[in-house]
Amino acid sequence: MSLRIIFLGTAGSLPTNDRSLPSIVIRREGEVLMFDCGEGTQRQMMRAGIGFNRKMTVFITHMHGDHVLGLPGMMQTMSLLGRDKPLKIYGPPGIKAFIEAVTSTVKFWLSFPIEVSEIEVDGTVYNGGGYEVRAVWADHSIPSLAYALIEKPRPGKFYPEKAIALGIPKGPLWSRLQRGMDIILPEGRVIKPSDVLGPPRPGRKIVYSGDTRPSEKIAELASGADVLIHEATLGDDLIERAEEEGHSTPSGAARVALKANVKLLVLMHISARYSEAERLLSGARRIFPNIIIARDLEEIEIPLLRDSEGS
Repeated sequence: MSLRIIFLGTAGSLPTNDRSLPSIVIRREGEVLMFDCGEGTQRQMMRAGIGFNRKMTVFITHMHGDHVLGLPGMMQTMSLLGRDKPLKIYGPPGIKAFIEAVTSTVKFWLSFPIEVSEIEVDGTVYNGGGYEVRAVWADHSIPSLAYALIEKPRPGKFYPEKAIALGIPKGPLWSRLQRGMDIILPEGRVIKPSDVLGPPRPGRKIVYSGDTRPSEKIAELASGADVLIHEATLGDDLIERAEEEGHSTPSGAARVALKANVKLLVLMHISARYSEAERLLSGARRIFPNIIIARDLEEIEIPLLRDSEGS
């Protein structure tokens, strides 16, 4: 099962020649999950080869323009290209009024239905096939959400020798056990998956912070994540300004990643003042070494755990 992150926009507040406004997508097989939708997102989708008629769900972190103003353009582009699949949009209070204002005042025809849901409390906000999306409130200057895509555990490794020893004929019964289902043999014996499988293997986990100060709630949400995508708007030398404006620095994000014990920290929402963003990492890498700064159209594949890692 493929799981890939594509960074469509990695700037904060203002676009630059090299960075578009915030948006990432996670592609899970044929499904697209988008987190934030800054201006120009539909053009970045074209550049990344993301189709406009796929099954797609959008999650908005907060109602600042650089995170939400790309929605009208993307919806119009989808209609012009004949999208017919529904589009679900999740976000904080205010997202419904925004979508209603756009669709009632900007006169373009929508070729597909839209379903908008406002998130009021922490918890699971969306259940997909084999995964869920959870949200918690971040710590920004206005109500802002952080999201986690969390796959459900997979059945453990199948041991054919155990199945043979139990007298289970090879074929459909093996498949049922591998899918985590009990079986009944002709003589009435009940065989449970645990009789022939190793321990369950955890699914993958990706966390997206949106705009936030370093937050204990985000550290808890990101616990053990494969990837934490965290904002780092300003450099460590501007920590007081970052705190005042509800943002993070690279070292602040690194402390969250360390506390959460994530595998990889990816920084984005980089201020336009930093044309050479890599220089922001020197202090943060002393706190958490496995850290990179995302670039527009960069892709990261998240592999499944090997059998040896899940047992």
